[in-house]
Amino acid sequence: MKKIVVIPGDGIGKEVMEAALLVLDALDLDFEYEFAEAGHECFQKYGDTIPEETIRLVKGADATLFGAVTTVPGEKSAIITLRRELDLFVNLRPVRSLPGVGGLFSGLDFVIVRENTEDLYVGLEEYTGDGAVAKRVITRRACKRICKFAFDYAVDEGFERVAAVHKANVLKKTDGIFREEFYKVARNYPGIKAEDFYVDAMAMYLIKKPREFEVIVTTNMFGDILSDEAAALVGGLGVAPSANIGKKHGIFEPVHGSAPKIAGKNIANPTAMILSTTLMLKHLKKKKEATLIEKALKKTLKKGIKTPDIGGKHTTTQVAQAIRDELIKIKDHDSSQLK
Repeated sequence: MKKIVVIPGDGIGKEVMEAALLVLDALDLDFEYEFAEAGHECFQKYGDTIPEETIRLVKGADATLFGAVTTVPGEKSAIITLRRELDLFVNLRPVRSLPGVGGLFSGLDFVIVRENTEDLYVGLEEYTGDGAVAKRVITRRACKRICKFAFDYAVDEGFERVAAVHKANVLKKTDGIFREEFYKVARNYPGIKAEDFYVDAMAMYLIKKPREFEVIVTTNMFGDILSDEAAALVGGLGVAPSANIGKKHGIFEPVHGSAPKIAGKNIANPTAMILSTTLMLKHLKKKKEATLIEKALKKTLKKGIKTPDIGGKHTTTQVAQAIRDELIKIKDHDSSQLK
């Protein structure tokens, strides 16, 4: 039995999590769910955005599903805290076209592998007499392991190209180290084409010729920006899943936030959360089950059953129920074929 911690969070996080669990339930998996709290409502109850009990539960789980949380000004970020506590050094952002979503391009299938622990996001800032200074932390260890993950992922998924993104022409030391470590790692993968691009050029290429890329690996801040840009190519943040992965743990979450303005209206798009559960299933070596959900999701979208943000008229619950129904049909069909 796998232990899955569920953190719905705030706002639409609760709604999309409920939708995702409705779909997952149709697979009859040997999962034990344990619910935990984090975010704004949690802070209002306990004075803490991420209680020690939540961290303890996540550390003891096989995987964690994370909905969305509302930021509390001046307080620690729940998801960043979990990334640091569990050393989740990979942020994985698949970019795949979906039927009926209306993205800028069709046929896209690439992934951005973002280093998740360093860069400017270490939060080392201080005021000066005339402004402020932020320190950027880049280590060879972190560069090496994120690049190795990217190449291993390419091999596992059947990709043939890995592109490093940096700004080593200006950030000669920090990004210079990243580029050096990238090519050191690349030597161990002679079957994979390794190339590198400046971040400003990549930002343009993602708009002009995104089909040319397969695996993109980069540092924390560049990855944050580029992955949101890439999400726009396939329909926006409502359809963008992500995974935070370390050596022992994984947290799987939609890219979007808690969206307080539409919370409680039952119109939030559950696609990103549902696709995040497929990333979790793959992480847990349940690729077949993940594929079944993906098939059911695509069939549902092809029928025009979708939420308003991507041109539909259906509620969150209706979309989730439709995906669940399709999933059950696919399962039953597969079972009858085996008899």
